[in-house]
Amino acid sequence: MDNNDLKVIDEKINKCVKCKSLVEKFPDLETVYLGIDNDIVLVGEAPANNGWRKSHKLWRNDSGKILPSGVVLQKLFDIIDRSIFDTTFLEAIKCYPLMRKNLHTCSVNCKQFMLEQLNILNPKLIITLGEFPTRVLLDFKFNNFSQVVGKIHECNGFRILPIYHPSPISPKSYKGNIPIFEELSKLLETNKIV
Repeated sequence: MDNNDLKVIDEKINKCVKCKSLVEKFPDLETVYLGIDNDIVLVGEAPANNGWRKSHKLWRNDSGKILPSGVVLQKLFDIIDRSIFDTTFLEAIKCYPLMRKNLHTCSVNCKQFMLEQLNILNPKLIITLGEFPTRVLLDFKFNNFSQVVGKIHECNGFRILPIYHPSPISPKSYKGNIPIFEELSKLLETNKIV
């Protein structure tokens, strides 16, 4: 992997004006948070209003406190003996959408950037955080998220594992994801994924 290739994509993202009236630009120069390796990459929906885009620190608010979604996700990552802070992360949408109704338009405009980043990172597994990034990445339509969540799908040369979004406001954020991470732990132990 060449970090310079990722920087070239970030320069393209910074110059992009397709969603100009729909978003606030991402203020950081880098839109990928690099972990200690890229075997697992997390893909979120879009920059959180109170997280990375303001604090410049993944999973933390501007006072340095771990965000509630980060707390839940770390509990799940404890099952696979990993840290969310050591895991590569990027967003399906690169800038902050001012209104949720614009998520689809923004995702269409950002998809090529995300795919270019993923091709450079070349993960063995992508974990999508919730329904939205899952719909962006999977190359087939599904009616209900329950049809795809917790199952590994092969699309566009990637292995994608959708999980319930780790936000505590989601009723399945923790308990619904436990069986998924227990199964993932077994796959990791037997080297069936990474």
